[in-house]
Amino acid sequence: MHFVSDAVGGYTAFAVSGINTVSFAIDYSKADTKGLLGFAVERHDPAENQRYYVYGFKVFQSVIPKPDEDTVVLTYDHPIQSFVWDDFTAKPGRRYDYYFHPLRGEPKNIDRTDPPIRIGVKTEPLYTDGMHDVFFNRGVASSQAYRRRFGNRSPDKLGSPEKVEEALKWLSRDLDDALLRFIAQAEKGDTLLGCFYEFRYQPVAESFKAACERGVDVRLVIDAKENSYTDKKGKFHESFPREENKKLVRAVGIPESAIARWRENNPDAIQHNKFMVLLPKDLNRKSQVWTGSTNLSMGGVHGQTNVGHWVRDTDIAKAFEAYWTLLAQDPGAAAGESLAESKAKRKAFRAAVMALEDVPHEHSEIRTGVSSIFSPRAGSEVLDMYVNELDTAQSYGGVTLAFGINERFKKAFLDNSSQSSVNPVLFLLLEKRDRPKANSKKPFVRLSAQQNVYQAWGSYLKDPVYQWSRETNARALGLNNHVAYVHSKFLLRDPLGDDPVVVTGSANFSDPSTNENDENMLVIRGHRRAADIYFTEFNRLFNHYYFRSVRETLSEHMQKNPNVEQASGSGEGSASLFLDETDSWLQKYKPGTLKAKRVKVFLDMAQPQNLPPVQP
Repeated sequence: MHFVSDAVGGYTAFAVSGINTVSFAIDYSKADTKGLLGFAVERHDPAENQRYYVYGFKVFQSVIPKPDEDTVVLTYDHPIQSFVWDDFTAKPGRRYDYYFHPLRGEPKNIDRTDPPIRIGVKTEPLYTDGMHDVFFNRGVASSQAYRRRFGNRSPDKLGSPEKVEEALKWLSRDLDDALLRFIAQAEKGDTLLGCFYEFRYQPVAESFKAACERGVDVRLVIDAKENSYTDKKGKFHESFPREENKKLVRAVGIPESAIARWRENNPDAIQHNKFMVLLPKDLNRKSQVWTGSTNLSMGGVHGQTNVGHWVRDTDIAKAFEAYWTLLAQDPGAAAGESLAESKAKRKAFRAAVMALEDVPHEHSEIRTGVSSIFSPRAGSEVLDMYVNELDTAQSYGGVTLAFGINERFKKAFLDNSSQSSVNPVLFLLLEKRDRPKANSKKPFVRLSAQQNVYQAWGSYLKDPVYQWSRETNARALGLNNHVAYVHSKFLLRDPLGDDPVVVTGSANFSDPSTNENDENMLVIRGHRRAADIYFTEFNRLFNHYYFRSVRETLSEHMQKNPNVEQASGSGEGSASLFLDETDSWLQKYKPGTLKAKRVKVFLDMAQPQNLPPVQP
């Protein structure tokens, strides 16, 4: 939901709420900002009868010269020096009032006489009866919060079952519960279809077994590709995820009748789907689909960033049912076939997928509502459409890229200009930093702020930095072996505007995910609730990793140039660890800077509400 405050002292606050995250921006264009030290942020939660100043991280060096990991401060004394801010601790379906208090003066003699800017906010409920519900896991084991709560230890090494459960619940947030809830809603006589790459998460497997026992017609297509190999050191690697998938099915005792197909054909491609379709026996109940990026594994639910998307729509359910029916035939090339046979079967499989439905190939063809896109398919039209959705956005584009930046994105963005009022500001959230590939003959194309492109990537604080302690990550915790940070696959085009577009699903915005793998995507146009949830969660994740990415880059620079002093924090890409003692931080908001662009995205939001204050 979108919210706006009354103008106070020339300031106007804007907010976008998701489920657990609220993102704010303050329009300062009409305010007298001379001498502004920042904002003390106060939150009023009438449901719990709480009104308090929120915690901050950065401190004034003149007040706290040597902060450490035990340093705890409030924004009352150490303000937020930013016109954009996020609250990641909100609760679903909750009404809040936030007060942004402008502070002036000096760090040891703060002037608090300016009136606060109040903005009323209501967060989205976790579950609805509407078309879309969206569930993000925490996705940030590499965080100060995990260190404080669980000491950077793996959940299985926390001792008591209660502490283990607490850690897993914190990491999953509500994703785990939503997954199980989708299956649990299936009643006797209903049909529950599933299609999974990884089937290694015992709670879900047990939930499917329970569904079978209560009379649900469960039918699963599960990856069983034979891809075992022996590496250069002579070590044998069993087929993955085939062997682990089959092992869990046997261990839980899922009946053979529930396994519609072990997916084996096209062994050099990935059966990358993670979806379910509920087809109720009672036609008065809506058919439903669960999809997204979440593999059924401990790391998928509790480690790397992932999203589950619940859709209540009969047409979408029919489309997914038709795709499932095709996959249940195990289409494609079988191992050991001739090259000619293999090519012919792969071509026939792509043709069969493309015959399931007409899909959009450009923005004007995306219908309002929700559309599905399945893979594998021939050609690059769909991938080109995704690129174009970002490149032609009016103000903002965001995308998560778990396996690097496809060359099509780079080619499209390269001619963008940070000085142009036409080009959108683009945010790329990556699993790994975009670097030149070793031994590559292709020239490396680097995207930067010059093209209005800003990147963050999976990273963590390897060493203590003042009040920031050393962190861990999902790989070190034993949750993920390959993708340890950013595994989600979604794209946002102008999410705060009148015509938002969200693309989400299992595909990695790559050529293999379009042309080779079994994949599914949703294209959602004009749905404000879905767009707001994805925007605030993208904000949360990008901001979390952007700070760590900057620190990582700065640390590398310092190692190569040990005699260079640390950045002061006054520049666009600096990583100051202290608050500015004067209003010099305002230089970061000069026209054309990233921070100024981020504020403008909020100022152009569609249909903000002005909620009256909640009475104490």
